[in-house]
Amino acid sequence: MSNLLSLNSGKILVTGGAGFIGSALIWQLNQMGQKNILVSDFLGQDEKYRNLVPLAYSDYLEADDLLKEIESDSNSIKDVKLVFHLGACSATTEKDCRYLIENNYEYTKAIAQWALRNNARFVYASSAATYGNGSQGMLDDQTKLNALRPLNMYGYSKHMFDIYAREHGFLDKVVGLKYFNIFGPNEHHKGDMRSVVHKAFRQICTEGIVSLFKSYHPDYKDGEQMRDFLYVKDAVKMTIALGMNPNAGGIYNIGSGEAHTWLELVTAIFTALGKDPKIEFIPMPESLQAKYQYYTCADISRLRATGYDMPVTPLATAVYDYVQNYLVPERYLGD
Repeated sequence: MSNLLSLNSGKILVTGGAGFIGSALIWQLNQMGQKNILVSDFLGQDEKYRNLVPLAYSDYLEADDLLKEIESDSNSIKDVKLVFHLGACSATTEKDCRYLIENNYEYTKAIAQWALRNNARFVYASSAATYGNGSQGMLDDQTKLNALRPLNMYGYSKHMFDIYAREHGFLDKVVGLKYFNIFGPNEHHKGDMRSVVHKAFRQICTEGIVSLFKSYHPDYKDGEQMRDFLYVKDAVKMTIALGMNPNAGGIYNIGSGEAHTWLELVTAIFTALGKDPKIEFIPMPESLQAKYQYYTCADISRLRATGYDMPVTPLATAVYDYVQNYLVPERYLGD
């Protein structure tokens, strides 16, 4: 890629920086020699602060303090030239609509408007959850946003900002990222929102077996529901590349471009552990059955058209790296 922005042109702000993708992004920036990073997050009583311990950055602000700085147009953040806004409530089961609107929509609006006023590059996390059941396709085409029907309030809160940015005429000036099924190091704190790789690894270690949901769709056998799984190391490389490319604008899918079954995924985990697969199928909770996605696959042609030509790590290779180099030794990125 040519005509890239310089990572050394100013400070980089990473919101949600102690979280899963945020901390992985900071790790990748460190790998690229960048340490002039302002990290922001809500550090409560969980263990996600551990994600930050091995990483290098210049300063930290709690998310509510960052919002005050933004609303006052404080000189203390004027040197920020690139914003990766990854902070959000990512729980697809969250029912508090007011909380999701404030945290995922209003907060994003405030940071985006500040970035545009101050000529800072703005990259934000949307979500593949905005595609709903996929009946309208999963093409990152902003002209078709109004046809999408998210299946949960989390997806809708992300969709709301996509629509807002388009209707207010600045979507082409920023970058929105629709992350698909991301897995990898530094997700331990996410509870039920952890990837199946992390959950299955724990279950294999304690019970010797992996439980998968039965299928309730006639076109998919048990375990053959399909997802676009992407290693977090690939996801952050894609994210940084789009952030550094001034010609990139609008919404981009962040995925592998290939769908795999749950059976393929968990078999790769057993293989990484040197064990024979042992899988059981359990009933899916009724509350999930109407909202379950049976197939997701990212069309990443828009990403490729920006000049991003790095290969995607094969699923089995990514799972092996995650299991053997992080889960088994209980390591964090940067350790």
